[in-house]
Amino acid sequence: MSGNVLELKHIGKSFGGIPILKDIDFTVERGTFHALLGENGAGKSTLMKIVCGTYTMDQGEYLYDGQIIKNLNPRDAIQMGISMIQQELSPIPEMTIAENIFLYREPMTKLRFVDDKKMNREAKKLLEEVGMHLEPSRKMSTLTVAEMQMVEIVKAISRDASVVIMDEPTSSLTDREIEALFREIEKLKKKGVAIIYITHKLDEVFKMSDEITIMRDGEKISTGKISDYNMERIITEMVGRAMTNIYPERIRNIGKEIFRAEGLQGKKFKNISFHVNKGEIVGFSGLVGAGRTEVARAIFGLDDLRGGKLYLKNSEIDIRKPSDAIKAGIAFSNEDRKVEGLVLCRSIRENISMINMEMITSNGIINMKKDKELSNSMVKKLNIKLPSIESKVQNISGGNQQKVVLAKWLSRDMTFMILDEPTRGIDVGAKYDIYNLIGSMAKDGLAVMVISSEIQELMGICDRIYVMSDGEITGELAQKDFSQENIMRYAIANTKLRSESDEEIDNE
Repeated sequence: MSGNVLELKHIGKSFGGIPILKDIDFTVERGTFHALLGENGAGKSTLMKIVCGTYTMDQGEYLYDGQIIKNLNPRDAIQMGISMIQQELSPIPEMTIAENIFLYREPMTKLRFVDDKKMNREAKKLLEEVGMHLEPSRKMSTLTVAEMQMVEIVKAISRDASVVIMDEPTSSLTDREIEALFREIEKLKKKGVAIIYITHKLDEVFKMSDEITIMRDGEKISTGKISDYNMERIITEMVGRAMTNIYPERIRNIGKEIFRAEGLQGKKFKNISFHVNKGEIVGFSGLVGAGRTEVARAIFGLDDLRGGKLYLKNSEIDIRKPSDAIKAGIAFSNEDRKVEGLVLCRSIRENISMINMEMITSNGIINMKKDKELSNSMVKKLNIKLPSIESKVQNISGGNQQKVVLAKWLSRDMTFMILDEPTRGIDVGAKYDIYNLIGSMAKDGLAVMVISSEIQELMGICDRIYVMSDGEITGELAQKDFSQENIMRYAIANTKLRSESDEEIDNE
């Protein structure tokens, strides 16, 4: 089964008189994987919300299966066969997994009651198809972000859809879960389902795509077969400028030791010892669940340390809560900026000022002039793109949100900066800016610890890399020894030992 399932012609959309989409043509064939690429703010999500009936187009023509569609709403879109996995998860926490999957289409008994047994049975089958062994009766509120993401994916693909739209579906998934998702996508393609896939992960684009469309500033830049593109062309068309190397040149003046951890013990890690020098960027790699984030949280006082010692500038420090860490000069950018790093409903100014009240208050009263001067200086220094410092954080792009998180800390006199997944969910152009900022921190003499799930990223910006496996540091690599093979060898070290031990026990 071939041919176009979806055709959008000359689509235009404005908000408040500002054009967001400008004369967009977009066509998707049945049974294909079509990647939709562009920086944050390019208009990708807006275009897809028009496809789903969430937004109405101001101009243009919408054809589905060759039929002109008018006055589309979300319910009609679902009935037509369009399903979307949103970037922002929207499960109902107090409902079960099965209830979320079959919401508004619950199987019924002859007496018109919800058939819970059948619903749970069908949900379990769907979950197992993507490698998820969860009890369908569990409430969504008990799941991790990654598990919620997989449930949303199952919900979308379980509908009898002709078009499935996925907006950053793998941002919080493990490698194993991603592979399971890709297997399901291949099955859907064979059934003639069209996949529209929005992502910043270009390796996924080259692995899965049949065709791609690139957008920039509300306009379509190009569409074509994936074989017509290479990495350089995609990045250049996305950002509007050539980027021969996304990682900035290393210009370091590495000094004496700034931070040292000795024998740290925690709930999910043990015997953690490492150090970071002045002007040095040190990476932490490992598989999901290796314990990297838990170490960072304990150092910052968010989680309890059960043993070990921390030193800053050769003096032992006692950190029991985040305020102790901040007072000592330790900053921490969390892996989930939207939940733990920012107050989304507040302005950029308020977010930057939040941990700097002593700098802008006198006798408990905020000096608004100092407050605005502080925020404006950080916005200028970090090149944060926004209409005003009074703009709400939720209304700016992911890259600019991350810059606001960094602005909070860089406005203070910090010594040791911990960055957990600093480029998660942001586009390639914004990543380049963040990498430059991290490099500037090191150049200014900060000791920087970077936790990332992207091995290439760590190799591109770090001076040394520690690797964790199953709660322990299993390797330390100097820059000359960086390679994906070396890092992965250490990352699976303890899991391999554990599996070999299990095999020995089984054989006895």
